Amino acid sequence: MLGFPREVRNPHRRIPLEIPEGVTATEFFNSPCNLRHLSRENGLLRTKEGFLLYRKAIGHSNLFDTSIILDTSQTILDPLGRPVRRDQLDREEKLVFSRMTQVVFDYMLEKYPDPERYLVFCGEASLDATWPLSKPGVPSIRMMHNHFMVFDQDELRASPAAADDDPNLTDSGNNGLFLQYLSTVYHRFFEILDLEILEPLNPDQARIKVTGYPQGLPSWRVKGGASALKNGRFWREYDMVLEGFLDFYRAFFTLVATNETKVPSEAHYPEQIENVLFFSDEFHRAARILRLMVLEDPLFANDIRWRPAYKQLLYRDDAGQLIVTISQNAVGNAITELLGIVIKRVEDDAAYACSEPALVKQLLELRNRLVWTNLGEPLSTPSWPHGSFVPPKR
Repeated sequence: MLGFPREVRNPHRRIPLEIPEGVTATEFFNSPCNLRHLSRENGLLRTKEGFLLYRKAIGHSNLFDTSIILDTSQTILDPLGRPVRRDQLDREEKLVFSRMTQVVFDYMLEKYPDPERYLVFCGEASLDATWPLSKPGVPSIRMMHNHFMVFDQDELRASPAAADDDPNLTDSGNNGLFLQYLSTVYHRFFEILDLEILEPLNPDQARIKVTGYPQGLPSWRVKGGASALKNGRFWREYDMVLEGFLDFYRAFFTLVATNETKVPSEAHYPEQIENVLFFSDEFHRAARILRLMVLEDPLFANDIRWRPAYKQLLYRDDAGQLIVTISQNAVGNAITELLGIVIKRVEDDAAYACSEPALVKQLLELRNRLVWTNLGEPLSTPSWPHGSFVPPKR
């Protein structure tokens, strides 16, 4: 029997910075100034390409929680010039990003091997310039981002239900629209992908029991499990899923915006757009509904992301299978909410201090493993040393 969305309380330490007057919290925390501070206070490792592994100062899980970003904030000051998706990376950057993801995910599976006890996942989010221009945090929030987390299944089961109308779970209204009108054509569109390692699943087969999420999204099982992540073919297929999503999103929102069926010039699967999407009554019906909502509701119109914004997840389900899924990303919602987990982050130094030693110990072990695999150099912070590197035990 499937569960329901959960609200999880997670304590964090106070951020030792004052937000300047006249600047919102979102604007400040995504500014180049704060990102420099993040690296100095919480940075674990940096690669020559600019990928930064760091501890999440305001995290989602104190069991295990870390992120990798492509931190170009100190070299590319124009936020609109920063890469925010894998398809914007060059070959070397994409290879390094994929290898780092594989090493971190492998570490999580090793430390938390039991799928009945632990939910293990990572999620890549596009924090794009699609953030509405009147919202705080524009446009310095742009950067590549992959967030790695582990949750205790018992803690999830003991957590209260999240509100049915939580705007993050409903994806600012867009998720309901996709589920009701676009789910069938969305899945049919992805059938064109030439996949060997990723095996399409019925959406119901991809849900985790404790929350019943994800809902209605195209999902794929990773044949071969964790070992497949060491195969370059897996990462090519992972990219193909993103490319298909970008084609779908661009075609749909172009139709909403202009009421014209235009194949995007950068389309990866132009024939599939023409033959599947533009000849789908469901596709046109959903575009009409969204177009009318934009015209009639200024609050809704303000939340639309006209350019591709996505979350792509790799997670372990209750049976121990690795699953890939992808969703559109609305304003404000986090990666956890794609799996039905709403995080209530609270400032509580004492509660966080109880979890910090075990968390930091794991992050330093992980840092060692990345250095050992030639993926970056360790960083020094007030909380941990530059690191006497110890090769991982065989």
